[in-house]
Amino acid sequence: MKIRPATVDDAEEILAIYTPYIRNTAITFECDVPDSAAFRKRMESILKEYPYLVAVDAGRIIGYAYAGEFHGREAYRHCAEVSIYLDQRCRRHGVGRMLYQELEKRLLRQNVFVLYACVTSTDRQDDAFLSDGSIRFHEKMGYRTIGEHYLCGFKFDRWYSVIWMEKGLCDRPEKPERFIRYPELKEKAE
Repeated sequence: MKIRPATVDDAEEILAIYTPYIRNTAITFECDVPDSAAFRKRMESILKEYPYLVAVDAGRIIGYAYAGEFHGREAYRHCAEVSIYLDQRCRRHGVGRMLYQELEKRLLRQNVFVLYACVTSTDRQDDAFLSDGSIRFHEKMGYRTIGEHYLCGFKFDRWYSVIWMEKGLCDRPEKPERFIRYPELKEKAE
């Protein structure tokens, strides 16, 4: 298995991984599967600023992770929101850990120091649409819960909450260097 940067040509394979999460889980609050053109545009938008990575095994994409803008204000440029989705047959094999570790390395090189993950939770047992697996994964990766939007999303005829989790990648520098857009970072590496 290897981790590599995603391209928009990967959109259909990535969307195939994401679709079961939309249709069968409350992990995402997205309710309708986007068409491949719309999904491709999302990827293009993210890739203008942030890394989008895929895990590939035997020539097949089995997971992906990416970062995006945390908030639109300039003072937040050293923070990012992260997301990760794995082929459901490939969970609990270290793929997620590898994707996040590589994503973190690249974000640090962009001068991003704080990561946020928005994770769905529920106030009751919900084996049909949601487990606590994502929360536990993020905790193992060094994230801590910092807040909750209580019962803010309605999907599958029930209410779900959102837990915000945070991870500092390093001590905050007193005077950080400027944020480096991902395409600039790639150019420097080449």
